[in-house]
Parts: sequence; structure tokens; C-alpha cells
Amino acid sequence: MNPHRPTSRTARTPRTARVGLGLVFALAVAGVTGCSAIASADTGAAASGSSTASADSSTDSSTGTGTDSAVDAPASVTEVLDANADQTVVNDDEWSVDDAVDVTLSGDTATTDASGVTSADGTVTIAEAGVYRLSGELDGSVVIDAPDDAQVILVLDGATITADAAPAIQVVAADDVAIFLADGSTNAVASTGTYADDADANAAIWSAADLTVSGTGSLAVDGSAEDGITSKDDLVVLSGDLDVTAADDGLKGNDSLTVRGGTVAVDAGGDGLASDQDEDDTQGYVSIEGGTLDITAGSDGIDGYTDVIVTDGAITISAEEGIEAGTIAIGGGTVDITSTDDGINGSAGSSAESTSTDQGPGGMGGGGMADSGEYVLIAGGTLTIDAEGDGLDSNGSMEITGGTTVVYGPTSSGNGALDTNGTLSVTGGTVLALDSGGMSESPDADSAQAWVAASASGSAGSTVEITAADGTVLFSTTAAKAFAAVVFSSADVVSGDTYSITVDGSAAAEATTGQALAGGMGGGPGGGAPGGARPGR
Repeated sequence: MNPHRPTSRTARTPRTARVGLGLVFALAVAGVTGCSAIASADTGAAASGSSTASADSSTDSSTGTGTDSAVDAPASVTEVLDANADQTVVNDDEWSVDDAVDVTLSGDTATTDASGVTSADGTVTIAEAGVYRLSGELDGSVVIDAPDDAQVILVLDGATITADAAPAIQVVAADDVAIFLADGSTNAVASTGTYADDADANAAIWSAADLTVSGTGSLAVDGSAEDGITSKDDLVVLSGDLDVTAADDGLKGNDSLTVRGGTVAVDAGGDGLASDQDEDDTQGYVSIEGGTLDITAGSDGIDGYTDVIVTDGAITISAEEGIEAGTIAIGGGTVDITSTDDGINGSAGSSAESTSTDQGPGGMGGGGMADSGEYVLIAGGTLTIDAEGDGLDSNGSMEITGGTTVVYGPTSSGNGALDTNGTLSVTGGTVLALDSGGMSESPDADSAQAWVAASASGSAGSTVEITAADGTVLFSTTAAKAFAAVVFSSADVVSGDTYSITVDGSAAAEATTGQALAGGMGGGPGGGAPGGARPGR
């Protein structure tokens, strides 16, 4: 559990100020420990001593490497987390299953001894606080319409609820609501048909209040009418086995969406996971703090209007774009992205179509290339991207301080494995980027960690190795697709030395540190125009 988050509503303290995301980084030149002689991207092994899966992997020094030493960008993933409003969570120890009152579903009605439960015309209404165990099958909806201070717990224990053109479970009013999946239980909810054009409640599970999902049972969610699970406040998944299909968005929390555990599979026509609050810049974020997530999406895999933060968990994404938000911070876990567009896209106001940062011929910027203040931070964990658009993209700046990042970039010349409008700084970790060479970008010349870039070609399945002069293999991977350019940085790369790039055992190129590819982008000084306001809000 994330220590920076409350365990109950009483601990929730919205923050009134945000960390400014200017265009100048405060980068610390941290001592980086040595790494093993070889790290394979195929096994996901970390190649640097600084590649620990920690939210605090980046440094907190005010020493700037650019033209201005002002501290405008967050210095760590923890700092990004702390600038967000805390989410509301109903933990399992706040209530007891022993207090549950049985509600037996049957056809279009229900039977129960609970005084606060009524049933009529296919609608089962819960009007009082309490713990309710639901079992059986209902052709209709369960509606929670309780006092504003009520905490309502639904224990699903072999429950199947199917609604037509309406949510299967709908929270009209309550303070906090939790859905608990009973041990060993199999449950299902479905919302089919077509919603009215003006329908606000448009998900198989829809809540006007904060919603927490937990337990060790399973829940299949059919959101073929529109969304899967939506909360207009905070949505938190603590545990459970969730299988969500949706015509539009899979899981959505308006104020925030947090996954701390469980197994979550999402197949969505829109965004897989999303938070779209655009009126409060301390909200509108998605935080992945644990669990196993398998996301297939027609739009973005994970979309946060303000932030997307990953501190732990195993995430697999197949989508239009992988992860999109104004600020993206990865401090731990394993993230594997396959995208038909950008793999990671730092783009402000990401609920709207992002501004393209594609370069013109020869790597020169066309229009719309100004640094607009977005920020991508890779501070730990293992990140693998296979992108047809840009691999790692920021309309603002990008900083890599730890972790292992491998990018199999586009085969087209109009995009690159790495693409920023501002600074691209590497101070730690291991980075390997392969792309077509048409728009290859290298880290800034004043990055604290040395890097090499070379023109070297190979095909899908080719073995690519970075080798030092003494024959030591610093990194090895198997290319996911054809490539013509290589960019590499790790703690073992020594400034001023020359390194060999071998493809399928044959020498393909030699490169001296700090030399960008001819016609490519990058290699310039750090820093940039002054800034300070949170981008795009």
C-alpha cells in the first residue's frame, strides 16, 4: 500500500498548490553504481545499479545542468504523487462481513429482511447505510440511494445482474460505497442495449460517490452499452479478479483512478483506464501502485488528464496510444506497451487529441514544436515499448534517472523512438532506443550520464549488442522490428570512449559518446525557456 495515501475518508486532504512544471530541470549528478556486464531486455533484467523499482529513484538536488538552475520540475515520482489530492478508500478493515444482511436476487425482484431495501419493477433499491450480501440473479438494476453520509458495502457472493440501457449497479447517493467480491465467488454484471443521448449514468457499474472494489472473488463486467466501471468521484481497486469489456472506457474515475492490487483485464473500445477531471489540477490522475493489468484499448491504454503515475505492478498495454497525460512519472513496476501510435505521450489535456510532435525531413522541426511544459519522468522499473508512432514522446521535456527502458521505435521516418520538444536528460538508468533513423533524437549534450548514438541496421529478430572496447557486452536485446539507428546510455558508458554496435554477431557501427546522428535531433544544451505553471490546465 502506498504510504503517501490515506486509508480512509477522514485522512483525505486536497492540496491547494501544485509543483510548477517549468521547462528547466533541476538535475542532480548522483553517484551511479556499476552494473553487471550484460543485461538482457528479453529477461527484463535491470542493467544499472540505479535501476531499482522505487518511487524515489530520482534525486532531489537543486543543482541545475541547464541555463537556469530554478527548481521547476518535480524531482521525484513521490513529489508528483504528493502534489495530487488524496483519494478516498474504503478499506476492508473498516467494516465486517459478519454484519452483512442477505439480499437474494431472483428474476426481476429480491427478497430480504433488511429494512432499507425495497424491490419494484426490476429495481432493487438500497436506501440505508449498511453491509448487504447479494446473491442470485437479477434481471434489472441495483440502485443505492442513501443519505449523503452513508457508507454502503455490497458483498457480491455469486451475484449476476443484467440491465438493459441502464447500469446494473448504480449509486445515486451515498458518502462512500464499496463492492467486495466474496472469497471464492464468481460474479457478473452487464449493461446492454443503448443509453439515451442525455444519460449521465452510462456504465455497467456507475457511481456518483467514491467507489472502492476489493475482495478475492471474481467479477466480469460487460459494458457493451458504453462504459465498464465509472465513478464520478474517486475509483479505487484494492484487490479482486476483474474482467472488464466496454464499448467505450473500461475503468474511469472522474476525480482519480487508483489500482493498488488485484488482477485487472480490460478490453475497451475507448480508453482502458482513465481519469478526466479538468477543473482541479490536483485531480484527474491515474495511479498504478500494484496489481497485474492487461489492457487492450481502441484509444489510450491509460489516460490521465493531469498525471499518470506508476510505482509498482505489472502492466501490459495494447492500444492507439499506450499512456497519455500532462505528467507521466514511472518509478517502479514492469510496463510493456505495444501501440499503433505513441507508446508514451506527455501531452497536456489528454482527453483531447494531442498535438503532434512529429519532426519534418532530416529531423528538423516543422511547426508546433514549442516546449509546452509537459513532463515525462522515468525513475525506475522496467519499461518496454513497441510503437508505430513515437516511442517516448513529450510535448515538453523528459528526464530519465533510473530503471531499464527499451524502445522499439517506428519503422517510418516521420517518428522516432525518442521525441521531445524540450530537454531530454539522462542522469541514470539504462536506455536503449531503436528506430528507422529518420527522426532519431539523442539525449542532451550535458546529460550527466554518457550516451552513444549510431547508424546501424537490422531486422525483426536481430540480436543487437552494445560492446565496450575490451569486449564487454553492456547490453543485449532482440529487435522487435526493423531498425536503422541505435541510441544507448547506461552507467557503464564512459564519456569519451568508443563503443561497438553489433547486429547478429557482426560489427555494424562504432560510436563515440556524445555524438548525435547526422540530421538527427538532440545533443543540445539542457535548460530552455522559463516556465512554472502547470501545463495545459
